[in-house]
Amino acid sequence: MAASCVPAAALAGFVGSLFARLGVPEEGARITAAALVAADLEGVPSHGVMLVPMYVDRLVAGSVSKAGAARVARDDGPAVVLDAGNALGQITSRQAVELLRARARDHGLASVAVRNAFHFGAAGYWARMLAADGLIGVATCNTRPLMPAPGGAERVVGNNPLAIALPCAGGAPLVLDMALSATAMGKIRLAEAAGAAIPEGWAVDGDGRPTTDPATAIKGMLLPAAGPKGFGLALVLDLLCGGLSGGAIGAEVKPLYGDPAVPYGCAHLFLALDPARFGVADALPARVAGFAQSVRDSKPAPGVERVYAPGDIEAARRAANGGACPVAADVHEKLVAVGRRFGVPTDSLTP
Repeated sequence: MAASCVPAAALAGFVGSLFARLGVPEEGARITAAALVAADLEGVPSHGVMLVPMYVDRLVAGSVSKAGAARVARDDGPAVVLDAGNALGQITSRQAVELLRARARDHGLASVAVRNAFHFGAAGYWARMLAADGLIGVATCNTRPLMPAPGGAERVVGNNPLAIALPCAGGAPLVLDMALSATAMGKIRLAEAAGAAIPEGWAVDGDGRPTTDPATAIKGMLLPAAGPKGFGLALVLDLLCGGLSGGAIGAEVKPLYGDPAVPYGCAHLFLALDPARFGVADALPARVAGFAQSVRDSKPAPGVERVYAPGDIEAARRAANGGACPVAADVHEKLVAVGRRFGVPTDSLTP
């Protein structure tokens, strides 16, 4: 079956209603739904509504809290620690962003570390939210171990994502958003659902041998992007997230798709810098725009139609989708099933 195109507003309304039906406060349910749908609109379904059934299972099993906010565990002005208490990651991430908006203006730089956290979707979504307000935004988190050390055959560190967004004059922020594995596990799960092979270099089996089979990859290990460089960066991000928050690191973070009754327990770290406090409030966005355009105008290699700056492809997908959200057939079926299970009308999911 082909993918369906569902109006983004309708899809977000359905997902928000579903979470609210399960006891999540309405505002938190809306924030979570909006973040998930935004990923699908950008053509990143691994961080979109395909996650809803798993989120639902965890809410029902109790490993994800229905709380509408994290607890402030420590507040030292420009440095804040939140204890999420296993609430939905989008809710506590929005809370962190709101804190950063105020604190970065007050101090020039601000940070929020979050412990006992849950999956927050796409890291770039939160960094871009800060950049849209004129700040430089950074968002990262740790995951359960998925990658071996170079030369190793055992999972020791997660494919921890890193997103950095800068305000850009005359357009959307420039956004770098990447996992530190060669690809995200969600993309491998999508390939498994579609019965497709994965490219070489994405993963190895449990003994460290290369594989193109997604099912074997899921049981095995992801490979780090850029080998030792990606591994090293993932390792220090794990320590920054879990270390600064007083939360979990390494194997203390549990499998996202494991026992739904066992908390995931990841940690997040958000940073914001105010260009105005560096004397470049107007100059920086203009320089970002100029640099990004110079990348786009650079000479393409043979056979390449055009060159993109970071974030261009996702922005182009948002524009091309025109408010209609592509949803894979199997994901659509699961959403309909979970809606019916909890008595949430699914008419809005009809393409």
